[in-house]
Amino acid sequence: MLGPAVARKLSIYPLPGEFLLTVIVPVFNEVKTLETIVDRLRATGLPMQIILVDDGSLDGTSQKMTGLSQLPGVEVITHPVNRGKGAAIRTAIPAAKGDVIVIQDADQEYDPDDFRWLLQPILEGNADVVYGTRYGQADRQVSPWWHQAANGFITSLASVVFGLRLRDVETCYKMARRESFLKILPELKENRFGIEIELTARWAKAGLRFAERPIRYHHRWYGEGKKITWRDGIAALGCILKFGLLPRQR
Repeated sequence: MLGPAVARKLSIYPLPGEFLLTVIVPVFNEVKTLETIVDRLRATGLPMQIILVDDGSLDGTSQKMTGLSQLPGVEVITHPVNRGKGAAIRTAIPAAKGDVIVIQDADQEYDPDDFRWLLQPILEGNADVVYGTRYGQADRQVSPWWHQAANGFITSLASVVFGLRLRDVETCYKMARRESFLKILPELKENRFGIEIELTARWAKAGLRFAERPIRYHHRWYGEGKKITWRDGIAALGCILKFGLLPRQR
């Protein structure tokens, strides 16, 4: 009824037969939001493998995961001590069974209903990696000016050093085919939020095609459990130098 052009614009398209999306969810002290985010992931209706990585939580998250692990399509991996988001992602990649992998934070800043929108360029063969940018034209809560300014500076520097043109290098929503994650897995080293920069650097070096699409975003405040700090911003600058300019790290 709509026609192919309109349907494509609205991201209305059939999924390939037996398609599976793997969602990696690093979790550290998110007992208040974890169950909700799992419900939202399952409510998308996409064929999905959800890998929850308990990264040494101390607030009851581990007990919550025990119940969630009984749900169809939900798997749990445990780190005895907190190692960081990057370490959680590295642990989960070998367990992924999906055709495509995406990373999902355990809070409620990101909306999984955007997955179909992000999948489209990959399934159409127009991109190898898709980032969901928080600073596009989609509806979003306005972030603090310093947050946008710091992210903008880091993104601009990363774009120049890695030869890309990105708007949001620090976004959680990084999506790529499983082979693209496995290809760079032996090289990944970052344990904390530096993984955002390292993934970008490794994929850029591998010559993968990047695309960005605007996503919805609800900013979380530190009183609500936000964990990334200004120190991680400084670390991100160090990662850009390490993975973009130092020959032995390339």
